[in-house]
Parts: sequence; C-alpha cells; structure tokens
Amino acid sequence: MKLSTICYIEQGDQYLMLHRIKKENDVHHGKWIGLGGKMETGETPEECIIREVKEESGLTIHAPVLKGILTFPKFKDDEDWYVFLFTANRFTGKIIESAEGVLQWVDKKEVLNLDLWEGDRLFLQWMEENKFFSGKIIYEKGCLIKSKVNFYE
Repeated sequence: MKLSTICYIEQGDQYLMLHRIKKENDVHHGKWIGLGGKMETGETPEECIIREVKEESGLTIHAPVLKGILTFPKFKDDEDWYVFLFTANRFTGKIIESAEGVLQWVDKKEVLNLDLWEGDRLFLQWMEENKFFSGKIIYEKGCLIKSKVNFYE
C-alpha cells in the first residue's frame, strides 16, 4: 500500500498544473496533474503535501484544505494507492523549475481539456461539490474501468 498526497494550488481562476514530461519510466508521463507525492515515515498528510509542493514548485503553501481521500486499487505494480487530496490558495515563494515536469498556471475552465488521467476528471468535478468525499477509482492497464464516490456533510 502506498500513501500519497496531491494538491491543486489555486490562484484566482487558475490551478497550478504539472505537465509530467521529464522523468523516464514515469507512470504519469505526458499527463497533467496536481503537485504532490509519497508520504515519508512519520509524516502527516499535511506535512507531506507542504514538503512535496515546496520540492516540486518552490512554493510554500499555507493552510492546505483536505478535500477528500482517493483509493486507487492496484494502480501501479499491483499496489493500492491512497491519496489525500488538498487544495491551497495561500502560498509564498517563487516558482522554480521542476525536475518532474513543466509547471503552468491553467484556467480552471480549461483544465479538463488537458491530457489528464480519466479519474482526475472525476475528482476535479467532485471537488466542486464543496463537500468532503471518499472516492474509489479503478484502472486496468491505464484505462478507467470503474469509479464511485461518497460525499459527507
């Protein structure tokens, strides 16, 4: 089981997106995703996302908001991935060049037109409900085959 985080940093009507094109053998190669990564031993999800965003972008996010938890059964190497999904609209610092890919501010209304994982299209819409959620997204050979979500008041 892998524990990880992802964050969609907001600035006005835009998200900071990462186009994953720099790493070899990257499961996300060619996709546009939010920032984040795997949790380290002893980290809370909040500590992880703050660290990962800083490493990948140079920005320090403040008061990230947990929007939901995502389950990706057997996503990579037959391992389940559990992802804590955050947004953040308060940050300091300047964007640096990322070793992961190219960072770009993208209008929220244009994000769904990017080359995203199909499941990302779902949870980006779930985030708009402004309710905490738990979602399951199942892929087989990189193709979305099933999803479900529960919203909580």
